[in-house]
Amino acid sequence: MLEQVLYVLSWIMLTVGGFFVLVGGIGALRLPNFYTRMHAASVTDTIATFLVLGGLLLQAGLTIATVKLIAILVFLLLTGPTASYALANAALLSGVKSNATFRKVNGKGSKSGAGQETSVNQETDASQETSASQENNEEQSK
Repeated sequence: MLEQVLYVLSWIMLTVGGFFVLVGGIGALRLPNFYTRMHAASVTDTIATFLVLGGLLLQAGLTIATVKLIAILVFLLLTGPTASYALANAALLSGVKSNATFRKVNGKGSKSGAGQETSVNQETDASQETSASQENNEEQSK
């Protein structure tokens, strides 16, 4: 009876892990820019790794293969997020810009959705212009 429960649970984990791999692949192909693609791939990669290797661990039982699978799981769970961070940081430092747009809601607690859409690049440019004008004002006042 316990063997059947472990068998069914392992196949559920393998199937759900495969689903996450599929969703991550679709996200990597369909999302609009580098950062969102990388996010979809890295998050689903970490979850899918845990589920697939967990399902394999349940099927392997107590063998030397279990120890190897645990070592692989620990390695991938530690290096996956680190690699994603390094990749995103390198892209940011090399100047890869996001073209994502967000909706600013005017007023507190507004549920109407009324607001103006601004892109991340516009906000960054506006904040850079503001800081540059503040520096110019400080220099002129001296």
